[in-house]
Amino acid sequence: MRNLLAGVMFLLFSLVGTPVLAEEDIYQTPEAFIDESFEGAPTTTHTITLDADTTAKMSKIMGSHYKLPSVQYWQHDRKTAWVLEDIGKFEPITTGFVVDANDELERVKVLIYRESHGWEVKRKFFTRQFTGAGLKRGKKLDKHIDGIAGATLSVDALKRMGALAVMLHETVNATP
Repeated sequence: MRNLLAGVMFLLFSLVGTPVLAEEDIYQTPEAFIDESFEGAPTTTHTITLDADTTAKMSKIMGSHYKLPSVQYWQHDRKTAWVLEDIGKFEPITTGFVVDANDELERVKVLIYRESHGWEVKRKFFTRQFTGAGLKRGKKLDKHIDGIAGATLSVDALKRMGALAVMLHETVNATP
């Protein structure tokens, strides 16, 4: 009996600190997000190839080197939509962003969440805070976003991606 108890205790203690993986929760497909964001208006799919200058700006925002050579986006007039990913604690969070003609976030929606904690970032009470946020000093959102207890890393990921969406929007809409 003592060996069984010791074995159970060992198993429990060995699991402490081990990430608990959650299922992938798909709240909306990226395609449905794009269709909904432009309310039936015809959109054009574009790809921005990341040059050295854009990659450096992205690294300032994301805090690390962005590894993709290009990013796909959708556009109608000066309004753009972006589907971006960033790591929360262990897994990527796929989020959709719409940036309006005033270079401000119009809409933010968590599309796919893969973490075991912090899922509250998908709620409208949280994502609504991003509406009207622009970019400050080329790096951070110019609007305060309240955090969520227990979801700090997910909140930070959404803030970084929001700033990235605005920066990329400004880049593709810059007057040559």
